[in-house]
Amino acid sequence: MCVVVGYRTGPPGDRALGVGAELAHRMRARLHVVHVVEAADYPVDPDSADWDLDVVRHLADQQEAVTGALTGTGLLWDFEIRHGDAAVELVHAAMQHDARFVVLGTRGTGARAAVSRLARASVSHRAVALRSLPVLVVPAPPPDGHTTARDHMTSAPRPG
Repeated sequence: MCVVVGYRTGPPGDRALGVGAELAHRMRARLHVVHVVEAADYPVDPDSADWDLDVVRHLADQQEAVTGALTGTGLLWDFEIRHGDAAVELVHAAMQHDARFVVLGTRGTGARAAVSRLARASVSHRAVALRSLPVLVVPAPPPDGHTTARDHMTSAPRPG
């Protein structure tokens, strides 16, 4: 059994990772974390002498953030980077790993997220349309709080 989490750095991604880790823990499932490369992973200046290196560093930072969050949780987990349409890649990962569902964070709040919603359907909506696979969308954390996967593992109530 497996839980797939779509991950990107930032509070919504961290919260989704925390919820996915908690669910995997409760289900005694393996956690498969997927980061699908997006425009935000690339440096702003494509003419930069270190552009390629900056991309590699940024993607390594994604994996390092996940490693830091999940180390010590006792979960069996792995991480992969994929390229392509996020919804398609997350559904493929879920199918390849026989996942019960996919956990995703929201796009966040504010003007940037609002414009993103207008420009393109959400990854969660597209993933559901691609395959009848449950998608759990985790709301962004409250503005005054930020939780990590480890916080989620230790603070969530346990079933009685």
